[in-house]
Amino acid sequence: MPRKPRIHLAGGLYHVILRGNGGQDIFASPADRLLFYRLLDQGRERFGHRIHGFCLMSNHVHLVIQAGAQPLARAMQSLASRYARQFNRQTDRKGHLFQGRYKALIVDSESYLLELVRYVHLNPVRAGLVADPAAYLWSGHRAYLGEDPLAWLTTEWVLSQFAGRLAGARAAYGAFVAEGLGQGHRPEFQAGATDDRVLGDDDFLDRLAPEPSGPRTKPDPQRLAAAVLADYGLGPRDLAAPSRRRDCVQARGVIGYLARSMGAASLTHLSERFGRDPTTWSRATRAVELAAGRDATLRARLERLEIAISRL
Repeated sequence: MPRKPRIHLAGGLYHVILRGNGGQDIFASPADRLLFYRLLDQGRERFGHRIHGFCLMSNHVHLVIQAGAQPLARAMQSLASRYARQFNRQTDRKGHLFQGRYKALIVDSESYLLELVRYVHLNPVRAGLVADPAAYLWSGHRAYLGEDPLAWLTTEWVLSQFAGRLAGARAAYGAFVAEGLGQGHRPEFQAGATDDRVLGDDDFLDRLAPEPSGPRTKPDPQRLAAAVLADYGLGPRDLAAPSRRRDCVQARGVIGYLARSMGAASLTHLSERFGRDPTTWSRATRAVELAAGRDATLRARLERLEIAISRL
């Protein structure tokens, strides 16, 4: 049976689950979880979505995400691939880290926002890891209580549902979560009743439209490189030459970054095709990945180029 297409609703609330392949752990140390935090922050800035709740378990992740204008699939694919690549490199492992494609349930925020955030933040309690959700370090619950603020976690929307003043809202939120301590597994937060992609009533379902179905066409590496070079005012010779000019080095990194994120080619293929050492491509691509996390201008350039290249 063919997969149902993803449903994209700009501003829509999603419960996203990423699971380890075959139930395997996806975090080997606290440093891995902090890496995941950093990638969540970078993805939020790059793709324009908001994160309202989360919980990192040993072999899976829960996210409560409000989608931006871009389809959530791009953000999740980028997050999963970037984390898996770095985790595999650091742990010297190979193969798929995550189990197939991520699970995404779009939820009617008017009816389920508060309950979904509570359900996600109580995951460690249901798993028997802690008795108090505030004792678990790797969820958004402590940030909601004001104990571990996270700049990339949006708490205002949920807290505003409880009280106008921050202190009162945090206290009411904490009491609300405590009321759910005896709550067991809720299958509706894994799959909707009438559509396994949606949790909401018929009126909510009628407002939704699926994302374009089918895989995206992979861009031709030659055209991708040409588009990036033109954007930087460079030519093919600049790509092949051993120049260390900043614009040349960054253009190579952008080509490598986009080729991987858009599935156009591996860095090894690029090095063979354009006559560059693989280490050079890898170093430049890594520099762009790191810079994009703090440089809004570069992120905007990457997004603009990805859109333009996808239309070639």
